[in-house]
Amino acid sequence: MSEAAAEGAAGLDPVPGPFAIRAVAVIGAGRVGREFALVCAAAGFDVTLEDVMPANLRRAQEEYAELAPQRGILRVVLTVEDAVRAADVVVDFVPDELESKLEIFCLVDRMAPPKTVLLTPSDALSITDLASCTYRGERCFAVRGGLALRTDDRALRLVYPKSAEAVALRAVSEFLRVLGREPRVEEDRDAPMLVKNVSGPQTMRG
Repeated sequence: MSEAAAEGAAGLDPVPGPFAIRAVAVIGAGRVGREFALVCAAAGFDVTLEDVMPANLRRAQEEYAELAPQRGILRVVLTVEDAVRAADVVVDFVPDELESKLEIFCLVDRMAPPKTVLLTPSDALSITDLASCTYRGERCFAVRGGLALRTDDRALRLVYPKSAEAVALRAVSEFLRVLGREPRVEEDRDAPMLVKNVSGPQTMRG
């Protein structure tokens, strides 16, 4: 599918598609991860927030209690496995470096249901590379441009690998719109360095 067609497929439509994001797993309850989880909960999503540090999770719960109105749900857990077991989308807030991203992608890929989408904030890495290291490369996406910050007005870019599944791309685009962001959808232009599971030309699947 061409980039123009992909943007059309990701266009806003009041009729829900066959796959809609309702359950969100957020990995990492540092400042930006916590903030993103609270934005999702305020927008009405069912959110599970993971962190190995109980103090971060307690702070998230305190901030959630101050939300008005509380449209969504916020749960906190101490393991990635507990966070992703029923997730429609997993958003990680690990450092934007290859080793950290590969570790979390492989961990989530092993533990999450097949339906689950992986969405990573990254301004530095090729999503084609990260996707190729999973068994769900068609459901891996990157966002560039301030996903975590409520006050960030930078243009948000939703980047997909050539193997991306159109219905998953559409669901992620709509998810970001519900959060108040209007993403520009574009194919990954970064030169991949790792690509493991790609054999021959691939295009977006409908």
